Amino acid sequence: MQKRALEVRRLGRIGYADALVLQKELESEVIAKRELDHLLLLEHPHTFTIGRRAKENGVLATAEMLRSLGVEVFETDRGGKVTYHGIGQIVGYPVISLSPDREDVHKYVRDLEEVLIRTMADFGIEAFRIEGLTGVHTADGKVAAIGVHLKRWVTTHGFALNVNTDLSYYNWIIACEGEPVTSMDKLLGREIEISEVEERLEENFRVVFAYTDGTRVPSAALNAGSV
Repeated sequence: MQKRALEVRRLGRIGYADALVLQKELESEVIAKRELDHLLLLEHPHTFTIGRRAKENGVLATAEMLRSLGVEVFETDRGGKVTYHGIGQIVGYPVISLSPDREDVHKYVRDLEEVLIRTMADFGIEAFRIEGLTGVHTADGKVAAIGVHLKRWVTTHGFALNVNTDLSYYNWIIACEGEPVTSMDKLLGREIEISEVEERLEENFRVVFAYTDGTRVPSAALNAGSV
């Protein structure tokens, strides 16, 4: 197995379009060099994204309703159907090379689920997979969604974990398979510090994906102009 390094960027709140530009820039770098992988951890403003398997009626809100809710809508090239990104949610975008030793998209998705399941366990939440579905579930509903895209075995898009999320926004979409959704704060009965969850996500990601070295880039040190 090749030794790989991972750079983690915690970007705070960033618009969906800007994050997509950054993902594509990093995707090109990883395809060209395959030396350094990246994990972006961030929060989006209220956004609905439409995946490749979404039906036309996946977003229930009219254009006028969307404006009043302050929600932007984007069509994406990731797998899956319609999902919500928003305030109080941690979105993770791994931009990593699966070649040559991890060229298995199904294993990649299962590994992302494993990262999230371990993170939930760190906070005392029992989470699990459901056969035939993608994402991470609890007895009270789905807590994390996953939708990925691969180009030349380099990944983009990723996962969305509901931490302190306003779940009412899900009422305006037919999310994934229509299963109920939940959040960490709802499950635990208290607000969760986002930075604490990011710490555990990063650590579990490094372990599950067997990174031997890497760097963390503080958000304050990033050049916002490049995003």
